[in-house]
Amino acid sequence: MASSVKRPRSSQAHCSSQTSRPADRVEGEGRFVEGSIVRITMKNFLTYDLSVVHPGPNLNMIVGANGTGKSSIVCAICLGLAGKTAILGRGDKVGLYVKRGCTKGFIEIELYKVGGNLEIHREIHVENNQSQWMLNGRPSNQKTVEEEVKALHIQVSNLCQFLPQEKVGEFAKMSKIELLEATEKSVGPPEMYEYHCKLKNFRNKERELENAVKDKVSFMEKAKQRHERNKLDVNRYYEKKRHLDVILLLQKKKPWVEYETTRKELEDAKKERDEAKKQLSALKQAQTPMLRKIQQIDDRMKPTDAQIKSMTAAIKDASNRCKQKQDQLDGKEKEIDDTKQILNLKQKEAEDQQKRLSNTRRTIDDLKTELAKVGDQQDVTPQINAINVELRSIQEERAKIEGERADLRRERDNVFAESRMLERKLNDMSNMMNAKEEKLRGRHRDTHSALQWLRQNRSMFAGNVHEPMMLMINVKDPRFAKYVETHIPFRDLRSFVFQRKDDMETFMTEVRDKLNLKVNSISAPEKSYANDQPSLRIESLRRFGFYSYLREMFDAPDEVMSFLCHQYKVHDVPVGNDQTKALIKTVIEEPYLKVLYTTEERYTVKRSQYSKKMITSNSAVNPSQFLNITVDAEGKLELEQQMRACELKLQDIEERIKGLQKEVTVLERRDNELLAEKKHLSEVKGKKRQLEQKISTKQDSLRHMEHNVIDLNEVEKGIKEKIAAVNSQKVSIVAEFMAQIKLRAKLTMEKAYLALDTMGLMKEKAKLENDCREGASELKSTDQKCQRLEQRKVQLTEQCKGLLKRGKSICRLQPNESLPEDLCNAFSKLPDTLDEIDAMLNEEHSRAECFTGLSESVVDEYNKREQEIKNLEKELQDKSTALDTYRQSIAEAKECWLNPLKQLVEQINVKFSDFFRSMQCAGEVDLHTENEEEYDKYGIRIRVKFHSNSHLHELTAHHQSGGERSVTTMLYLMALQELNLCPFRVVDEINQGMDPVNERRVFDIVVRTACKETTSQYFFITPKLLQNLQYADEMTILFVHNGPHMLAPNQWDEKAFIRRALKRKTST
Repeated sequence: MASSVKRPRSSQAHCSSQTSRPADRVEGEGRFVEGSIVRITMKNFLTYDLSVVHPGPNLNMIVGANGTGKSSIVCAICLGLAGKTAILGRGDKVGLYVKRGCTKGFIEIELYKVGGNLEIHREIHVENNQSQWMLNGRPSNQKTVEEEVKALHIQVSNLCQFLPQEKVGEFAKMSKIELLEATEKSVGPPEMYEYHCKLKNFRNKERELENAVKDKVSFMEKAKQRHERNKLDVNRYYEKKRHLDVILLLQKKKPWVEYETTRKELEDAKKERDEAKKQLSALKQAQTPMLRKIQQIDDRMKPTDAQIKSMTAAIKDASNRCKQKQDQLDGKEKEIDDTKQILNLKQKEAEDQQKRLSNTRRTIDDLKTELAKVGDQQDVTPQINAINVELRSIQEERAKIEGERADLRRERDNVFAESRMLERKLNDMSNMMNAKEEKLRGRHRDTHSALQWLRQNRSMFAGNVHEPMMLMINVKDPRFAKYVETHIPFRDLRSFVFQRKDDMETFMTEVRDKLNLKVNSISAPEKSYANDQPSLRIESLRRFGFYSYLREMFDAPDEVMSFLCHQYKVHDVPVGNDQTKALIKTVIEEPYLKVLYTTEERYTVKRSQYSKKMITSNSAVNPSQFLNITVDAEGKLELEQQMRACELKLQDIEERIKGLQKEVTVLERRDNELLAEKKHLSEVKGKKRQLEQKISTKQDSLRHMEHNVIDLNEVEKGIKEKIAAVNSQKVSIVAEFMAQIKLRAKLTMEKAYLALDTMGLMKEKAKLENDCREGASELKSTDQKCQRLEQRKVQLTEQCKGLLKRGKSICRLQPNESLPEDLCNAFSKLPDTLDEIDAMLNEEHSRAECFTGLSESVVDEYNKREQEIKNLEKELQDKSTALDTYRQSIAEAKECWLNPLKQLVEQINVKFSDFFRSMQCAGEVDLHTENEEEYDKYGIRIRVKFHSNSHLHELTAHHQSGGERSVTTMLYLMALQELNLCPFRVVDEINQGMDPVNERRVFDIVVRTACKETTSQYFFITPKLLQNLQYADEMTILFVHNGPHMLAPNQWDEKAFIRRALKRKTST
């Protein structure tokens, strides 16, 4: 549940309320205002099994002790008339208003209505939190009920009409604007609040239109300014365009002028070329005889040149053959040198072979001498055997030690792995504590900052200082965290706990005063309550489903646990399961149980100070937010002990391994000494055998060398024969070489004679060429001139074609199309020479370039903006017309709203002031606003003065006391009473904070005002009344009783009670 709901201890409790006899009701029905409550029936609703209430048409005083069910009637009125649970400020679910232990309940309210009363029936189901509605016995729905209630001017959400106990304090907190709206709804005509809403909407729309018109005007002014600036740009654009048109015409004419100029150059080039051709022909005829003689000489020289070339090839061939023979002779000479080198190598090898034979014989003699000496030494075999025995013993000892070391290493690895595992578990627990700290920092940063300060300054404190409880409390099972967290408020969960009070004062001075941190601190009780015993043993409560006390569900340091046991009795709060929930009616009857928990709920059991009966309230147990992160403190301590044991064990193992290592070192040293001695003895024993083997090997090597001795005589004989064969080959090669030399010399002489004949012919040819060289120079220059002129003519022809084509292309003419007449006329107005055209083009370009940053878009933008300005002017006119219309509507609505409102507020002020004046106080009500045009800022201002030496002060939630606010609220509601259009008004326990004088005065005013025939129905709920109050006949007193022996409503008979009372009185 979201909030506690009062419940009776006994399921047989009844509440009966009776106002008058049925006949009296018939007589009084004519005074009921339409919409007044005629009857309220409640079944299985909050504290009631069944109750029927018949209120009167005027003032209804509902009186009863706390917890008897007065406010239950208020709840029934609200929920029965389709009000929301939020209005009551209690449970947020309608199912919570059904009596505990029941699955459903209902409310039935009968409202007075001309032509037939209206009965509203609401049946509430706990299981699905749903309601079923009926109107006059016919099924209906909540929306239809709300419409019927609204038609009777009933507003249970309006604090000026319906003021439940939990909302009394909110009335004084209402702003002036909220109070005005509530007053309009309560006592104003229906159209008043509608006009007010319309005015607020009209004003918002007017403000929007004003802003829109202002924006449009501003935008239009800026647009016009930009339009004027653009007009100058448009004129400049057209001026530039005129210059560009002239440039275009000049560019069109220029190719035609160039074409005409080039065509004239072509005609001149043709004439000059023809003259050069004639001159070239005359020169060629004068050179013909000498050229013929030169040609004859060339013909005679051709056979001679051929013979010279043939002889040159033959000479070259003979030279190549001579070179080949020379190369062969060089090869034979090299072959002879190689053969002599082989002989030298064989001679050196023979010398080396003789040296090796001599050395081998000498080595054999030395080895035989040494062998003779070794044969005289004693046998070392027994010594070697003794060393082998000792070595085996050392090896066995080392193997034993290595086995022990391996076992210790395995044990060390296992202990180290166990230590790492324990370290990981401890780290996981530390991470969980860090997660708790992160939650604390996210929820209350100041407390986290103070925690960091404490950890850095623990030396400042003499006693134990514990970090915030939420970090020190360790819930044994995450499922239990929600009970602990529900039982201990968060303000204490984030509190620091101190063993000494002086430490707490030091801490608060440093943290709160100096660091300006908002933190809570607690001083633990001087006497320890941590081990206090519960009132009942848990075994005696197991039959109800209880399985543990709250203290047993978590661990905490002694000072923290002592505070929790002393302050929150955690050692005496049992926790149960679903069985406890099922047996809750029996459980709450048990003595000593003040607070208990079921699986999902917390129950608080109190004894009423009036009736001495048990009052039970319950609320939902919310899920845990902070303590669900649990760390097993005993487990952590055990892990730390195991960790220390592992460290000690690792140290012991390392010491033992080091001792074994020392033993191994000693054994290795002795083993090395024995091996060295064994090696020496083995060398002595094997030296004789080695010498014999060496002698045998050397003798075999000597025999092999003697068998392979080199014969130098045979080698020299073979070398000489090979050199003689090579020399004979050299003789034949030399003869062939000399023959080729002679042939080359003969051919060279013949070539020289032919060259002399050729030189004579060439001399004659040179003389002829020299004679005609002068005429040839003139002929050549003339020929070159003809070629240049021909190229010039071709170039000019192509240039003319290109210029003609370009001119037609620029003027967009077809190839066979001539220049149009209009274009010729335009060309005639322009210069006719290229220089003049270029000068005019430069001038026009310069003028056009003066108009920079202009394009055709300037004209488009100018025309577009001109159209936009026209559209803006039309929109502005429409907006201005709409604004005038709205202002007219506002003026009409304001006249219909403000004048009646001022009259209404004045009437309220008169009544309110009279009431205060009758109490020797002062008070006034006025319509307050800072700007008459801001209709959403209008409000009702209440100003009061309770003391003669003070001034009028506005009613606020802070300036006046609680009793003064209650008096003001009550008198304001009474001022509305006679003006009220609502059929009834409900005020619940508003006199609780008043002093007796003000309470008596207010009561007299309520009686006088609410008992007039012109006023509507009024419900005044109070748990007490002063003595000797003035009552009126129009009042209806409803006494609410509660208990297990109450009569059912249908058995209540006031007349019988009066008769019995009179009878007892007369008998006495």
